[in-house]
Amino acid sequence: MHKEPIIFDDRRLLAIPGDHDETIHFAVENWIETANESIQDHDFFAVALSGGSTPKKIFEILAQRPDALDWTKVYLFWGDERSVVPTDPDSNYQMAIEESGLGSLPIPIHQIFRMVAETDIEKNAAEYETLIQDKLGAHPFDLVMLGMGDDGHTASLFPHTEALKTRGKLVVANHVPQKDTWRMSLTYECINAAHQICLYVLGASKAGVLEKVLTSPLNYEKYPSQNIGTESNPALWIVDLDAAKNLMAHIK
Repeated sequence: MHKEPIIFDDRRLLAIPGDHDETIHFAVENWIETANESIQDHDFFAVALSGGSTPKKIFEILAQRPDALDWTKVYLFWGDERSVVPTDPDSNYQMAIEESGLGSLPIPIHQIFRMVAETDIEKNAAEYETLIQDKLGAHPFDLVMLGMGDDGHTASLFPHTEALKTRGKLVVANHVPQKDTWRMSLTYECINAAHQICLYVLGASKAGVLEKVLTSPLNYEKYPSQNIGTESNPALWIVDLDAAKNLMAHIK
């Protein structure tokens, strides 16, 4: 067990805080620490939120921590969104703000920037990129939250989709043939520029694909999450013991 991050390879750090609950606790405290450090450094905290069950749990706990940081200095963005209206149960915005309770915190409404992916998704992706640039200027995201699907995708960067090849953009509309839908997503370029990049992978069902992603030769067309993190800016993988069970033999 490695509660503090260790170097897994030249582009990835790995933290294995313990069981599911211990790992969620670690993720929450890391989130709060990153937020407070960002606010102290430049007077705001810009985070790109993720969908999924693990972020939902993190958000639920954060919603019960109104005194953990100055929430009036938090800027909420999203890392990806489905092509649904914001009231849809599948909406990442709906999950974070309404279901998980982040909307109950004193974050100014004009600092909550949802991705409008339900109509004109290519136009709205370009507008979301402009919004990021207008609000953050040259400053990267302080934190990008990510998960990993059973197919190795992350954000809405799915295997063998056009967004994997995108260069020179922060946000893209990505057609996902395997799901017969469109998604809006931050690009590799945007994600990998973030001050901190966290991928949360929990549960025994992810053990097999996690081992493949972290130990196989780089093939991000097959496993898009392999392309998260760079040598100059490694990504932090926060993994519980169940998900990490196949990794122990690979850890130095």
